[in-house]
Amino acid sequence: MQAEALVLERQHELSLREIDLPAELGAHDVRVHVHTVGICGSDVHYYTHGRIGPFVVNEPMVLGHEASGTITEVGSAVTDLAVGDRVCMEPGIPDMTSRAAKLGVYNVDPAVRFWATPPIHGCLTPDVVHPAAFTYKLPDNVSFAEGAMVEPLAIGMQATVKARMTPGDVCVVTGAGPIGLMVALSALAGGASEVIVSDLVDEKLQIAAGYDGITTVNVARESLTDKVAARCGAEWGADVVFEASGSPKVYADALACVRPAGTLVLVGMPVEPVTFDIVAAQAKEISIETVFRYANVYDRTIALLASGKIDLKPLISETFDFADSVAAFERAARGEPTDVKLQILLDK
Repeated sequence: MQAEALVLERQHELSLREIDLPAELGAHDVRVHVHTVGICGSDVHYYTHGRIGPFVVNEPMVLGHEASGTITEVGSAVTDLAVGDRVCMEPGIPDMTSRAAKLGVYNVDPAVRFWATPPIHGCLTPDVVHPAAFTYKLPDNVSFAEGAMVEPLAIGMQATVKARMTPGDVCVVTGAGPIGLMVALSALAGGASEVIVSDLVDEKLQIAAGYDGITTVNVARESLTDKVAARCGAEWGADVVFEASGSPKVYADALACVRPAGTLVLVGMPVEPVTFDIVAAQAKEISIETVFRYANVYDRTIALLASGKIDLKPLISETFDFADSVAAFERAARGEPTDVKLQILLDK
């Protein structure tokens, strides 16, 4: 079926045009009229670089994977969702018969089909068909804009799950970009008594500092390790350190800031391979965990939003009309220091 969509034609070239997209509704699927789509760093990376690791844009691809909308049709076997339901969609669809899915770690299923990851089209188009099992009803007090932010927040939730946090933990988050802020808010919701967030950009840190429980450090002017030592003790450190910047330069500080027997969670994805001091980690018996997307956290993420324990509204920097999608991506690619999350509105 031909549908209007934001299409990445090739590196550095976007167009808003009609493209042939799958439209058949299976028995276990729902059709969703898309309302809001967030622009993710991975979308921008495909636009500016044409690839992320082994995933290469070799043919035109519809962008977008952070979405909310309204169900307009349900498959014959769908019983827990109905036409008119406001929903958000988990964008990664695994093979539910795979070994990874059976272990409950479907996010690392090699066969997963993830929106806007070549060669799979994304959701920046007015209507999508999606499995009901990965479509979640939004509570009345969660807006479409917030619903479209469940996807990046789920990464923060996955990070805190992997950290096995304890109430009262002191945490560090390196990187105050969208994912770093999602991790920090998830850590606070997970019981952290304080989260120290570091970055180089004052504007990003000012946004982080607007939340109770977050302390900020601009590492261009201050030492993160000194800040952590002053808070936790020179011979101790933070209970959990989340690396969310993807910068190879932060690994030494990240290791130094973890307390003995603490946990380092690697969330950010460096462009190139990174080396770090393994002996320094061994000497403190640091547990090192890694995060790749998320699994089994979407429903809890939505519940936290509905409870009011996490407020994402301050992170929505601007909303663009669907007709202005190309301009929205051009702005995202510029990386304005005051921008956290840009969104595209498909349905007013």
